[in-house]
Amino acid sequence: MNAIRRLLALFTGGLMLASVAGLFAARAAKQRIEEVDAPDADEIRLAAIFEPMSFRSTATRFRGGTVDCWYGGGVIDLREAVLDPDGARLDVRAVFGGAQVVVPASWRVSSKVVGIGGLGDGRPRVEYEPDAPHLTIEGLAIFGGFGVTSELPEAAARGLDEAVARSRVRRGAVAIPAAVSFAASWMHARR
Repeated sequence: MNAIRRLLALFTGGLMLASVAGLFAARAAKQRIEEVDAPDADEIRLAAIFEPMSFRSTATRFRGGTVDCWYGGGVIDLREAVLDPDGARLDVRAVFGGAQVVVPASWRVSSKVVGIGGLGDGRPRVEYEPDAPHLTIEGLAIFGGFGVTSELPEAAARGLDEAVARSRVRRGAVAIPAAVSFAASWMHARR
């Protein structure tokens, strides 16, 4: 019994230490990342670090980009984007965070996300045409992840947009509750 308590204490201490190290790494990443978040950009660079994120693409030759979600998250809506004929690739990193990637139902999505977390495609399984637009999502998830869907409830999108607006007002403050409230409202809207 004593050995189990020691292992539990060791695990808890290690988790707390990893969280603190992740916080410092996230602050450093937030300062060095230059976002490219224009709706018509063919290549994007998005970050949700200590805050919520809402991005809608209208790109005409979307090739992909990078997404960092550290202690934050949100939605990447690609339903109005047109993929490059050669396909697109999103490189993702999630550390205690994540995002929903909303794509048209006709897109094929393949994943190579590894770690303690990952990527799940919540869309119904269908056979895609061989020439269907193809999005590859690769990266790392540590206690976080990404979900792929083709639908986004209007109430959830509205709630996230409000959370992003509040976050911009208090820029610099930790906005984890806003990301959590988005997840709760999205889950409630799906009932």
